[in-house]
Amino acid sequence: MGGTILNAITVLIGSVLGMLIGDRLPARVRETVVFGLGLVTLTVGIGNAQASGNIVIPLLSIALGGMLGELLRIDLGLDALGGWLQSRFSGGAQTATNTQHNDAQPEHMDARARFITGFVTASLLFCIGPLTILGSIQDGMGLPIGYQQLVIKSVLDGFAALAFAASFGLGVVFTVLTIIVVQGSLAVLGMIAGQFMTDPMVAEMTATGGMLLIGLALMLMDIKRPRVANLLPALLIAPLIVVIGAALGIDLYPFS
Repeated sequence: MGGTILNAITVLIGSVLGMLIGDRLPARVRETVVFGLGLVTLTVGIGNAQASGNIVIPLLSIALGGMLGELLRIDLGLDALGGWLQSRFSGGAQTATNTQHNDAQPEHMDARARFITGFVTASLLFCIGPLTILGSIQDGMGLPIGYQQLVIKSVLDGFAALAFAASFGLGVVFTVLTIIVVQGSLAVLGMIAGQFMTDPMVAEMTATGGMLLIGLALMLMDIKRPRVANLLPALLIAPLIVVIGAALGIDLYPFS
């Protein structure tokens, strides 16, 4: 859990610094920084997506996960959580608006939309990807490499939080809660069952997470507003497919 705590601290520091200097940064600078983060996220996502040994597994995972996520309306749940936190701690009382239909640029949003967009987008960015999954699980297992991965992630997230908080404000601060819950849960999972994760399970989960990162990059670059949150169940379905395939004696990697 040490890596998760470190990650939360760096995001908190970065968020506070971002809020302090946010008004001093011209809008065009903030837009460029967020767009640059989108480019980096896209590059990482593309690289991770290639980890799959059988592209059909991420395909099925995203299709099934997307249907499950839409049925559960995970995006609305995150929006509602962000809205409650904004009204409770930011003191904003403006009319709620669905962030999916707002311009992605912060200066075009009202206070509530900026809070929710910052909270949801930063939460997804900080909690999707191989460093989150592998680092947290391996850290929970007590492996030094897991903590090392989370140290790297903490540095990256700290700088990202600064840029996001400068643009979106207080909502980014509350992503600390998301990090503690998500990475803490993965660390507990690592304590319990991480040792049973096979290399193919990790690879398919990593590849699926990379594809979700690509969707998140489209949001950051203001190209499209996909409901990436509703695809999160795919991260659980990907390794499950590997387990089911092995149990049924199906060769999932015939060309390897």
